[in-house]
This record gives sequence, structure tokens and C-alpha cells, in this order.
Amino acid sequence: MSDAKPLSLYVPEPEFRPGDKPDFSNVEIPQAGAAPRPPIDVEAGDIRDLAYTIIRVMNREGDAVGPWADMLNDDQLKEGLEDMVRVRAFDARMLMAQRQGKTSFYMQALGEEAIACAFSKALQPGDMNFPTYRQQGLLLSTDYPMVDMMNQIYSNAADPLKGRQLPIMYCSKEHGFFTISGNLATQFIQGVGWAMASAIKGDTKIATSWIGEGSTAENDFHSALVFASTYRAPVVLNIVNNQWAISTFQGIARGKAATFASRGLGFGIPSLRVDGNDYLAVYAVAKWAVDRARAGHGPTLIEHVTYRMGGHSTSDDPSAYRSKEEATSWPLGDPVERLKEYLIKRGVWSDAQHHQMQEMLEMQVAEAQKQAEKNGTLHDGPHSSPATVFDDVYHEMPLHLRRQRQEAGL
Repeated sequence: MSDAKPLSLYVPEPEFRPGDKPDFSNVEIPQAGAAPRPPIDVEAGDIRDLAYTIIRVMNREGDAVGPWADMLNDDQLKEGLEDMVRVRAFDARMLMAQRQGKTSFYMQALGEEAIACAFSKALQPGDMNFPTYRQQGLLLSTDYPMVDMMNQIYSNAADPLKGRQLPIMYCSKEHGFFTISGNLATQFIQGVGWAMASAIKGDTKIATSWIGEGSTAENDFHSALVFASTYRAPVVLNIVNNQWAISTFQGIARGKAATFASRGLGFGIPSLRVDGNDYLAVYAVAKWAVDRARAGHGPTLIEHVTYRMGGHSTSDDPSAYRSKEEATSWPLGDPVERLKEYLIKRGVWSDAQHHQMQEMLEMQVAEAQKQAEKNGTLHDGPHSSPATVFDDVYHEMPLHLRRQRQEAGL
């Protein structure tokens, strides 16, 4: 008879649960400016340490320091601040619209605005993003019309996607925004494939893919890294580590790995971690990776370390699984406040200017909402014609579909 003890399954648990007082003192925050900035043709093994640290530019005193600093001027930074505040104002309006029954679903980017807004500035027209559902900043930091985004959220008669997508799953080829997929991690393998096609054609355009840290547990994540590494695809692979995948904390998907970025090293892909709440650092790392891809040096994996301040979606109540104080205790702070304080310290911004800008953007968002609601809402309509279900599938509609449309009286 065996004396072996019965086996037991280990299930990782988050450090804090509802009712606990969060303490992030054990989270190692590297000194700002300490991480080196390597040449873009570097090999993965030569910058292994960058997959385990956090690249930061803004220090605790609000200064920009180190080799990743001084890549944006004051006007560009003020534009970036405006982009982030616009996203936050847009999110607040649409969250309220969902609560009022005007749409069925919404997902905000609260606390993560710097990632998409800063990254977008490193791209060129024609580059293609393969985003998830929290990268609305990629559109709101460009000239894409807010009204069109709201029409899509409301699934109204002017919805550019004709009601075929879940609200917030935007698409705009002209603005380099591939249609969002509700299936996790598809963006990674699709982005790599698009980038490979660009290289095959001898084009100059690159791709970027985006997933949350929870989705790194999906097969498509690993498949994408294999193809990106093997064919040196001109792609930037972004992991947004906001600590929570719905109600599952990041330790479930990470397993025993020290960081999510470190997974890229096994595929020979240069991998970096960046402070996702530091607008200057996100832009600097994005520009480095984009330049690397465009110069033909292959893929880069970036882990953006941030925190989801709101619920996963309007269907989620985070107070059921995490402490209410976690968001305010997060040691990397609020990206909007950090950039605002940085500009104020430089003497190029003020609290009064910031308040004026907030009011202006809130008015713009409110006006866009009025225009969108003239086209209808999910609750009140009007909606796209049912006849559109037959459109945009075949170049020439086959006979059996023409018959079905006639039978339906459409």
C-alpha cells in the first residue's frame, strides 16, 4: 500500500478580495529613466532584462528622465492629454447611455487611456491595428467621427456596420482599425498574417495587435508568436496587462512566468515592459517598436502594465471580486493626472486650462451624442433595414439568396 499523500490542485488566488485593504508595497516599481534604450536592430537575448523591468520616463517628482525621454514636444503632449480626456469624456457619456437603455453594452478604458492614445501617435497612415475592445483611443485620437462611433454603439439606422456587430466593436479600414472580434486573441494571429502579407507585397505598412493579459492563455497567442518569430513579420504585439480578466486576476493567465513579456523571449522576440500609465514612456516604446518593424527587423512584444479602474464591462460588478480601494491604491497612478501634472510643472499648462479643456470636450461629446440620437438608439430605433442582412457578402448575390430575400418581402 502506498504511503504517498493525496494530490491537491493548486489554484492561484489574488492578494486582495472585497473588504481587504490593498497593499501594493511589494510591487517592484523600477526607477524612472533606469532602463536603457537599445538600437532597433537588437537581438532578443541582448535585451532580456527589458522583459522583466518596467520602462518609465516620468518620475515621482514629475520630471521626464532617462534615454526614453524627450521624444515629444510640449504641444504634442498637450494634444495627447486632450486625446485622453476626450476618451474619458466619451466613455462617461456612453456608460450613462447604456444605463439609460439606449444601448445594450459598453466597455470603458478608464485608467488605460494613455496606451492607445500614445501608441497611435507612433503609427503612420496605412498601418493596421488589430484591437480589442478597450482601444477606442486609437480612433478618438484621430479624426474618426465620434458620431459614427456612437451610431455603432446605438445600432441605429446610421450604424456604419449596419447592426452586425456588438456595440463598441468598431471598424474603419480608412483609419487602420480592423474590426474587433469578440473571440479572444484572434487579433494576434490576424495581425501577424496581415503583416506577413504586407512584407510579401513589398509594402511599407506595419501591423499592430492588441490583447489583454488574460488572452495570452489562448492558443492564438502562441501561434502568432511562432509565425511572427519565424518570418520576422513587421508587427508590434501588445499585451495590455490591466491586472484583471473579467473576474480572474492576472496570476491565472500568467502562471509561474515572472512577466507576460517574458513569454516572447522563448520565441526569440525582443520583449519589453512599459509603464502603461506613463504617456511619454508608452509613446517612446511604441515608436521604438514601430521603427523596428518598419526597418525590417521583425516583431516586438510589449507588455503595458496598467490597471482597469472600472468594471470589465457594463455587465460586470468588480466589487464582487476585488477591493473597492484597489484602483486608487494602484502605484502607477492615473495617466491623465500624471501627464497633466507633468505639463503644469513645465509651466505650459494650468488647472484652469485643464478645467476649460474638460468642459469643451464634454460639450463636444454631448453634441455628438445629440447628433447620433437623431439617427435612433437601440431602444427607440430606427435601425438598419433587415434587408441589409443580404448585403456585403457576395459580389453577385446567388440565386438562392435572391429567392430568400423575395420570400421575406425585402
